[in-house]
Amino acid sequence: MQEMANTLDYIIDTMLVFHPLEPYLSLLKLDGKLILMGIISTTLQFLTPAVLLGRKTITGSYVGSVKEIEEMLEFCKEKDLSSTIEVVKMDYLNKAIERVEKNDVKYRFVVNVSRSKLDQQIHL
Repeated sequence: MQEMANTLDYIIDTMLVFHPLEPYLSLLKLDGKLILMGIISTTLQFLTPAVLLGRKTITGSYVGSVKEIEEMLEFCKEKDLSSTIEVVKMDYLNKAIERVEKNDVKYRFVVNVSRSKLDQQIHL
């Protein structure tokens, strides 16, 4: 991460468990923004110089409107941005939840519901 210090304009943080913010704040350029998505039930902590010295902003949203989500996806498309994910099947869901609770997830989980009962219900 040291190689990437002060290189990013924005970070969209989707981690819904406690995690230190300083490593991510150090990646942001001057006037960079760390955008927290979702609710974390633990108080977040960070050293104020990490924010003040780089004029960095920590902001967030619990949920966006359909219009905001469309704008965000369009922005990602225009800038050729993508995320690293781990796709899991429905039968792995309980194990995935256990891994989230243990903070053992490197990437965001995406559940593939194809060929599951949920998928059959959606397509009816």
